[in-house]
This record gives sequence, structure tokens and C-alpha cells, in this order.
Amino acid sequence: MASVLGTSSTAILASRSLVTPSSKPAIPSISIDPGQSYGRNFYGGFGVQGRKGRPPFHVAVTNVATGIDSVEKAQKLDAKESQRPVYPFAAIVGQDEMKLCLLLNVIDPKIGGVMIMGDRGTGKSTAVRSLVDLLPEIRVVFGDPYNSDPEDPESMGIEVREKVTKGEELTVMMAKINMVDLPLGATEDRVCGTIDIEKALTEGVKAFEPGLLAKANRGILYVDEVNLLDDHLVDVLLDSAASGWNTVEREGISISHPARFILIGSGNPEEGELRPQLLDRFGMHAQVGTVRDAELRVKIVEERARFDKNPKEFRDSYKAEQEKLQQQIASARSSLSSVQIDHDLKVKISKVCAELNVDGLRGDIVTNRAAKALAALKGRDKVTAEDIATVIPNCLRHRLRKDPLESIDSGLLVIEKFYEVFS
Repeated sequence: MASVLGTSSTAILASRSLVTPSSKPAIPSISIDPGQSYGRNFYGGFGVQGRKGRPPFHVAVTNVATGIDSVEKAQKLDAKESQRPVYPFAAIVGQDEMKLCLLLNVIDPKIGGVMIMGDRGTGKSTAVRSLVDLLPEIRVVFGDPYNSDPEDPESMGIEVREKVTKGEELTVMMAKINMVDLPLGATEDRVCGTIDIEKALTEGVKAFEPGLLAKANRGILYVDEVNLLDDHLVDVLLDSAASGWNTVEREGISISHPARFILIGSGNPEEGELRPQLLDRFGMHAQVGTVRDAELRVKIVEERARFDKNPKEFRDSYKAEQEKLQQQIASARSSLSSVQIDHDLKVKISKVCAELNVDGLRGDIVTNRAAKALAALKGRDKVTAEDIATVIPNCLRHRLRKDPLESIDSGLLVIEKFYEVFS
């Protein structure tokens, strides 16, 4: 891995030269004369167009900085209007536990994702997909298929790292965090990416077509009905989640790229259990139940009918609430690093984990992170015992050893132990 990653993070950052958005970078557009014949070569995951008879990278670059902001805004607006309408997150009635877990993962992606288990027809998929509107923008390297972070060498693709090492300038742009759906019937090549063996053998070029894991880097990977996912795809997810890198090995050719993503899964426990290795990879676990209150059920039915009748009008009615939630998330993300948690509270969290016989230290780490994210969401710079009480069942519930004779919900066991230790 050391040979693949090359220079150390410190050396790379020291030699880096970035073009920041504040300096209004001139984003290059590739202009090629009409009437010419062109070939397509793949270099480390993206195609480069060039004239026949010339070196592959010999292209004419034009600066189009003038009016770039207005063009980008118009393109984003057109793309948004052409997309399938998404149910607003703020319009989801009830299911507060699930919504909180999703928001905390957006605020701090290092929590490690969330597993949502519950009855069918309880809005699990709707809630996850409605998260798209609330996702913030991040800084990415322009034209990079892996959404490389210009500030963090560990989240850079190999090509970007080589540019940084050589001291080349990186054009930086703002892009919204990706949400990638992983279909149950996806092939391993579609998930991991494919290598063009013929081009590799004939031209000696590593022609790599990135897969879903590349697209999900620094974003969200959503798997609906995750408990029905094929074992070979589960193995791929486990490998990428553990290392943060995806390695494709085909016919003696090896290509690696960063694959750090927030893993979100949903499913119905009646349809099958999830492998414990994968379950442990989810930072939080939310349980969703069917709403029993008749008035709430009527409200949900009416809201859904309004959305189906006129999606645009329905979304506009929740625009103010959505924007307020976006501002809360942006504020929480920016203040997260300044949130503190007392040593005494850390000790008590670890004591709860130890007395519940939680294997490993992931439970301790995730509980600390989730409590800080909740405090940031509430606009505070210090974690309280109440914050910990809110998140600790979701962080530890799925990590307890299963007792087939136990009739009490594991979340209640965590709460009982919490009050026993914190009192």
C-alpha cells in the first residue's frame, strides 16, 4: 500500500498548490476542431479525448472564468428540475429516531453510517432518499471521478496525488455530496469497477472504468433491503468499509482508489438477519415501527396524497423548513470541531460499554462522536448526559450479543445500564 500511496501526507500538503473558489478559478474547457476524427483513451478512471496522430493529452484549453457562476447555477437548476421529485425530509411525520440518526451522520460522516430496520411501508427508503436535498456541498478536484479532497491526501485518487507531488495546480470546485444507490442485483464489476483487459494487453494502458464505490467516495452509499444482499457483494462492502480503499485485481493488473463513504442500509428483520460482520460496520442502528396513532396515520396519508397530486407545490410548501434544516446542518458541521466532552462522561460511556460486554471499541468511539454531533446540532459546544442518553441506544443496540431467550429489546437494556451508571 505504501508504494501505491507514495509520498507522505505532510510532504504532499507542503508541496500542494491549489486554486481556491475565492480566487474565482478559470475552469478549463476542452475545445476540439470540428470535422476531425478522435480516439478515446482511459487514464486511471476517466476518458481523455484527443486528435489522432497527437499525444493523448494534447488538447486546446480555453479559460471560461467569465460568467462561470451564472452558468453553473443555471445548470444546477436545470438538473434539479429534471430529476424525479423527492419527498421533503421536513415533511416526514414521526420516525424521529431514524431522522436523528440520518442527520447526525450527515453532520459527522465518521460516525460510520446507519442501519434502519423496521416494518415494511414505514418510510425507511423515503427518509433516506429525502436526505438528498439536505446534503451540503464539499470541495472536490474538478474532473476527478473519485471526488478527491484537495486538502486530504488520504481521500485523493492516485492521479491527483501524482499531480500534487509534481507541484501542479489543482482546480477546485464545490459539489454536492453524492448519494449512490446499490441495487440488489448489481454485479461485482459494476460495484468495484472494470479493467479493459484488451486495451491493457494491446496498448499497455491501465484502462479503468470506475464503479459505484468510486462514485460514492466522500458520499453516501445506500443499500435498500441490505439483509437480502448477495454474500459476494457483502464481502466487497466489508473490504472497502474496513480499509477505505477499493482494489480491483484482474488478470495480473491491480488498480486502487479511495472508497470512503457513509454506509446506509435499510431492511425488514422478518426477511432475514444481517451478517454480524456487516452489522458491526454500521455506526448507528435505528428501529422503525408502524405508527399506531390514528390521527398521525391520517395525516401521513393526506400528506402523501398531496405530494402525489402536485409534487412541486408540495415541495414548495416545505421550502422554508428545508432551508432552515440545511442551515442547522451547515452550522453544526462547522462548529463540530469545537464541541467538547468531559473526561468524566467519556469514562462513563466506556463503563456502560464494558458492563454490557460490547466487543471491541467501536461502540465507545461512535457514542462519543454521535453525542458531539447532537450537541453541535443543538447549537452547544459541550456534550451533556442528556445528549449521551439520546444516542447511546442507537450506537450500542446492534453490538450486544444476542440471547435467543431474551424477550427485552436490546435498546431498553442499554438505557437501563445507562441510568445505572450515570446515576
